[in-house]
Amino acid sequence: MPTLRKRSVLLAGHATSIALEPEFWKVLDEMAAARGASLAGLVLAIDAERGERPLASACRVAALAFARQT
Repeated sequence: MPTLRKRSVLLAGHATSIALEPEFWKVLDEMAAARGASLAGLVLAIDAERGERPLASACRVAALAFARQT
């Protein structure tokens, strides 16, 4: 089983960490590059649209949607 990797981001003025599998981080990095954004900027956009879904789950869903498009 892959090990989760944590990354820290600044959301709403406070630091938070997100733990995801390396495969999801890879897709999120690709997604950010495709948008011309930083990973932090991408996570901020995902956070703004996630509703009540946990942030890590929202990141996984966004990565999956992006992977299905490519």
